[in-house]
Amino acid sequence: MFKVVIPARYASTRLQGKPLLDIAGKPMVVRVAEQAAKSGASEIVIATDFEKIMQVAREHNIKAVMTNINHSSGTDRIAEVAQQLNWADDEIVVNVQGDEPLIDPKLIKEVAAYLDSSKEAVMATACHAIHDEAALLNPNIVKVVMDANGNALYFSRSPIPYPQDEIYKANIQAYRHIGIYAYRVGFLKKYAQLAVTELEKIESLEQLRVLHHGYKISVTVTANAPASGVDTQADLDYVRGVFKDK
Repeated sequence: MFKVVIPARYASTRLQGKPLLDIAGKPMVVRVAEQAAKSGASEIVIATDFEKIMQVAREHNIKAVMTNINHSSGTDRIAEVAQQLNWADDEIVVNVQGDEPLIDPKLIKEVAAYLDSSKEAVMATACHAIHDEAALLNPNIVKVVMDANGNALYFSRSPIPYPQDEIYKANIQAYRHIGIYAYRVGFLKKYAQLAVTELEKIESLEQLRVLHHGYKISVTVTANAPASGVDTQADLDYVRGVFKDK
């Protein structure tokens, strides 16, 4: 079994109050929690820093925890939840982003199961194949390369692997990282104590802190690629249309 935590900060550089934005009659964070509940998780928890989000969770009978406003990442926020709720070290927790109301519940379950089967890894995440050059070159699309055992070697906003020779350009196999993570609670407690690294700050990718400190992240190549999250007004309009048509 596994649990799901949904980090939901109120502040957003593009869409203020994003977790509370209405999608077909319900706040976005509630739509995310409802999708997560379809994954078979034993517990769903919203982790927030804003009282209005706590109130909305209560109104929809969703468990929520108030967390420190100064956390530098969603993982830090989830680590606080695990501490507050006194979860056992061997529990598996999946971080589901609070701006992905269209996330596939099968993907949540898949990442949790992959960590459960990857005994050397402290975290698991997912990726899917990139099939076009524009995606490979887009810095908003995070790429990942793996070793022979399916563990992450590196994550980057740059194109990796970079095809230096012409012979590779037509046949390069690159992978887009999907921003969903499963953790063991015992590691979450350690993560909260790990120093922030320069690579993490340079790339703005929190998972690089884990690799820098010598831990393994297992990466499943999935067919259950998620729909885009909500970062812009255009994204919001699209998602509203999807739910309106259901």
